[in-house]
Amino acid sequence: MSEPAATPATTRPFSEVPGPGGLRMIRNLINATGQRVDMLTPLSRMHQEFGAVAAQSSGLFDMVNLFGPEANRFVLMDKDGIFSSRKPWTQIMGRIFPNGLLLRDGEDHRHHRRILHQAFRRPVLRSYLERMNPMIEATLTDWGKREDLHAFPAIKELTLDMACHIFLGEDLGPETRRLNGAFEDMVAASMSRIRLRIPGLEFYRGLRGREFMIAFLGDRIEKKRASGGSDMFSLLCCAEDEEGNRLADQDVIDHMIFAMMAAHDTTTSTLTSITYELARNPEWQERVREESFAVGREQIEFEDIDRMPSLTWAMKETMRRYPPLPVIPRIALEPFEFGGYEIRAGALVVVSPIHTHHMPEWWSAPFTWDPERFSPERQEDARHTFQWVPFGGGPHHCLGFKFAETQIKGVLHQLLRRYRWSVPGGYRMPVQQAPISKPRDGLPISLQPLP
Repeated sequence: MSEPAATPATTRPFSEVPGPGGLRMIRNLINATGQRVDMLTPLSRMHQEFGAVAAQSSGLFDMVNLFGPEANRFVLMDKDGIFSSRKPWTQIMGRIFPNGLLLRDGEDHRHHRRILHQAFRRPVLRSYLERMNPMIEATLTDWGKREDLHAFPAIKELTLDMACHIFLGEDLGPETRRLNGAFEDMVAASMSRIRLRIPGLEFYRGLRGREFMIAFLGDRIEKKRASGGSDMFSLLCCAEDEEGNRLADQDVIDHMIFAMMAAHDTTTSTLTSITYELARNPEWQERVREESFAVGREQIEFEDIDRMPSLTWAMKETMRRYPPLPVIPRIALEPFEFGGYEIRAGALVVVSPIHTHHMPEWWSAPFTWDPERFSPERQEDARHTFQWVPFGGGPHHCLGFKFAETQIKGVLHQLLRRYRWSVPGGYRMPVQQAPISKPRDGLPISLQPLP
């Protein structure tokens, strides 16, 4: 299957790009900065009404939605270097999570990505999993004692505890709770509508959380440089580029804060969504459970990660239906052409994984959770290299995607071997799609220990 060429022979000016009016754009922007329950419906309507290119202009600000796999390829690959990831993400989260890898462009991004890659090599991931497994076991034992378990907050607590332990390489004891609280405040503040440093406001708590994290990490840098440890913090403190240069202390701190946030937030989202779908689809829960028992170990080893095909399909299908990051923004640094139109420099350009993942042109029954679409017999995701993009793509493709898979499978493997779980009869998870996909009610589940 293929799409029309991105740029027809004749190119029309930006003023002729179809799209909703300025008031609708302002309403969409307000919704996008809040807790947007449903982003897919307005995006689908816009695509149906206006086509692959839809512009929204307020007179002072231009926003352009580009739809479909070819748009994803064009923007995310960015072969001509015309899009900035730093500019839009800095506007969104720059005061709370500045200078993370997502907030860097060009050679600066490439330089830091090469250094950070040292913390995600296969031997390092293996050591991360070895540290995670005992924590997963202890947490799942505790879950079995709870009468009222809501999956999302329980998973969020687990993934954040693991991020603190694995990335920092320390057992923080009671201090873990304060660290977790700082992170929760920072994540909430990164999407606050009122961004003022006023005591009592959400944004103020986020700024204080960041200040705590800077002091917490800064006090440990010299010790970590001397430790020779294999945790992410130690690796970043000691990592060198090709010329033997190390990261500055503030760069280490910024990367650690951003990596810990990204690692637990997106993984929590996917783990929660797959927990829900496996509860709603007990035949699939049994199928992946049999696969986990066939591994023959209570806790998986790193070599087992690629030996669980059904669980891999279920994970991919969950990320298709519930991509943790529903839209990906860029700022155009110069004019460009796409879909027969010229787009102005300075425009906010948005591609939408959540929309692409539900396009009937590319997926059969796109609103049905059907993991076998990723099987070798069907390979629906192989129709276009940019039709399944939960981790983005191109230069900014998520560096931690293999870590996320390792963590998700590590948790699910032990969960499957210990419990069956279900949701109340007739229950449908109320999904909040932005800023990150999650259940609005926390996802109540019932655990039944296996005999």
